[in-house]
Amino acid sequence: MTLLAEGLALIFDMDGVMVDSNPVHREAWIEFNRRYGLETTPEMLERMYGKRNDEILRDYFGDGLTPAELNARSLAKEALYREMAGRRIEQMLVPGLRAFLERYRAAPMAVGSNAEPENVSFVLDRAGLSGYFRVVVDGRQVKHPKPSPDVYLLAGRLLNVPPANCIVFEDSPAGVAAARAAQMRVIGIRTTYVNLQATDVNADNFESGQLQTWLGEQRRIV
Repeated sequence: MTLLAEGLALIFDMDGVMVDSNPVHREAWIEFNRRYGLETTPEMLERMYGKRNDEILRDYFGDGLTPAELNARSLAKEALYREMAGRRIEQMLVPGLRAFLERYRAAPMAVGSNAEPENVSFVLDRAGLSGYFRVVVDGRQVKHPKPSPDVYLLAGRLLNVPPANCIVFEDSPAGVAAARAAQMRVIGIRTTYVNLQATDVNADNFESGQLQTWLGEQRRIV
């Protein structure tokens, strides 16, 4: 039984929303960059949140990398991330996520992430979450990643739900900007940023009573 008004859909970012994976991504970037003699500063790590790997790699290594080099380095870094995450996925799940998805499982739900497709599959399969989502959109399925709205617009279109009736869960400014540009409602999850701006409501995690109250108040816009 859904507790969401008919006609509404839920779209979830992955990193920082479903899994608190940013600490592992930071570890992976630090180790990966050292392979190329690059020491990773806190400022560099701050800039990677919510971005697709090709953008991060150009930021870290400059614009001289060929598309083939970008792809190879992206694959290598994410293989390192998955190796580090390994059996930690269950511990990485944001508190309350599994119960929340079960509670709202009758509602149309999608994943909309800038992440590499291998990472999205890894998290959903390893955590046993795939069955909750009718649609999965990753960063390779669109030309322009977040903060462009493309990821979320595609997810809404595949769900057959208009943007105004889609509710996005995000943890980064780039992701919030993408959802806003798509003209969708936005819930901020405070795993990465304590004071996430331009959201409709913020919650520490999926155990928040305020979050469920807010969702229960939402109605379809005709």
